[in-house]
Amino acid sequence: MSEGVDGTRQPVGIFGVPMDLGQGRRGVDMGPSAIRYARLEASLGDLGYNVTDFGNAAVPIPEIVEKKEEVRHLGVIRQVCEAVAERAAAMVSEGLFPIFLGGDHSVAIGTVSGVAEAFDTRTGVIWLDAHADFNTHESSPSGNIHGMPLAALAGRGHPDLVNIGRSGASVRAEDVVIIGLRSVDQQERELLREAGVRSYTMKEIDAYGVAQVVRRAIKDLSHLDRVHLSFDLDSVDPDVAPGVGTPVRGGLTYREAHLVMELINESGIVTSLDVVEVNPILDERNGTAELAVELVASLMGRQIIGLPD
Repeated sequence: MSEGVDGTRQPVGIFGVPMDLGQGRRGVDMGPSAIRYARLEASLGDLGYNVTDFGNAAVPIPEIVEKKEEVRHLGVIRQVCEAVAERAAAMVSEGLFPIFLGGDHSVAIGTVSGVAEAFDTRTGVIWLDAHADFNTHESSPSGNIHGMPLAALAGRGHPDLVNIGRSGASVRAEDVVIIGLRSVDQQERELLREAGVRSYTMKEIDAYGVAQVVRRAIKDLSHLDRVHLSFDLDSVDPDVAPGVGTPVRGGLTYREAHLVMELINESGIVTSLDVVEVNPILDERNGTAELAVELVASLMGRQIIGLPD
């Protein structure tokens, strides 16, 4: 997160993508509203940010979308992600720090490709997620596109997904780091190995501690000027964050999740952000959305005790 020479904070832009077409379970389309209701804009304002909310992308509901396609909801997801990529590029061009609110994780095909196009330089990705999302339409057991976005961004998968935002890969596989991984399909595991994506699983976090893992991940991407953080709330343990699209036991604790964000903030490496897969239908009193806002605040510089001027 950058500051000007006078110490002012970079202005923030918020854009929602209320899409649940990439998965089979309904509810994550309400994620952007839940996160806004949890006072995201006010929390950022309290930290000194000037925030502009650009509203939501237009996304049709699954019940009115054509289902007779090779890949489930491929056409409309491509259409939405193309529009999101344009918005993302515009926000970067306007000098904003973009925060995108999902929706399922397929929205990242649009957000990451858009910021990568606008930056016109190599863009890295931190994929904070229980899942690798590195399936293709040929390897996916479910056929759901929310399990394919990272592969598509790295140039693998259906051409209608790979070529969103720009022709071909939006990021290089060696410029991607996954943190918090604990649920990977068999073929997906082989695709990750072939591509050379660096992955830090919950095993590494348990063995070495979350701080060491995050510092390694930051070092892995230290050669890049631009890094996008794509944050899936299911990276956090469902005991802490129950309202997510695809919960998996054994995730980050409350304090581990905050430490991840605090360390990334200290590095100054992240230049854009996704917050995805909040599902209010499965949540308890909007607690997962409130946690999402807390964690975004930690990423954006909230401290327990502020440093003296």
